Amino acid sequence: MQKIIILIHCEDQKGIIAAVTDFILRIEGNITYIDQHVDFEQNVFFMRLECELTNPNSNLSAIKNVFEISIATDFKMSWEIHPKEKKPKMAVFVSKYDHCLFDILGRYSAGELNVEIPMIVSNHEDLKPIAQRFEIPFYYVPFTKENKEEGEKQQMELLQKHEIDFVVLARYMQIISPTLIDLYENKIINIHHSFLPAFPGAKPYHSAFKRGVKIIGATSHYVTTALDEGPIIEQDITRVSHINSIEDFIMKGRDLERIVLARAIKLHAERKTMVYDNKTVVFY
Repeated sequence: MQKIIILIHCEDQKGIIAAVTDFILRIEGNITYIDQHVDFEQNVFFMRLECELTNPNSNLSAIKNVFEISIATDFKMSWEIHPKEKKPKMAVFVSKYDHCLFDILGRYSAGELNVEIPMIVSNHEDLKPIAQRFEIPFYYVPFTKENKEEGEKQQMELLQKHEIDFVVLARYMQIISPTLIDLYENKIINIHHSFLPAFPGAKPYHSAFKRGVKIIGATSHYVTTALDEGPIIEQDITRVSHINSIEDFIMKGRDLERIVLARAIKLHAERKTMVYDNKTVVFY
């Protein structure tokens, strides 16, 4: 039985839920999940709906056309309809840190992530053995100030060749160009510690340790042209104290990065995030 996911946001107004549920009835669908949220400050309505199509001859393209004509146009909706069973294709970008990559590939191998991973891209060759261990194609694309344009071109060619749906920066230590960000708007996921902007630089945990911080955190967000200021998908924290060493700080931070990034990937892959006005609505 075919299953679909419908994502909607538009100006809040009367009759949206009634119109959508009536549409599901008309296409011989059975709603298995529905949730909605209204941002009262912005007057914006959000909905996520899952349904089963009981008619085996249902055509997804035809359903999209009817939805556009009969509902979306009238309510001026931004909307998406996706087949639930289709796994999005995810590319992983890495540099030299391996903790997030190992975690992603471990979860992927265990069937915890509803994605396909056609490729891993890196500006270093250090993590190539990990990709080989999990039998995933690894592409070394040097990325420096001197060859930045050529590197970006190679990246985009690889993404298009493998028909990638979204990108995960698993501690990829290069700034993503505006061109690539525009190509994958709200489809590039990053992870970093939550010390910014208080402790920037190459050794944030050392700075935090000297300052005597009591909480360590990690943040996963969509990448925008404003560095580390994109819409937040997932966050978490853990407590530290004076008895912890710098090594403890780093270990706890990396544990959080693994967990928070995995949650963000799962939410995005399951179509549970919606972006509006540099914020996210997340349907858990």
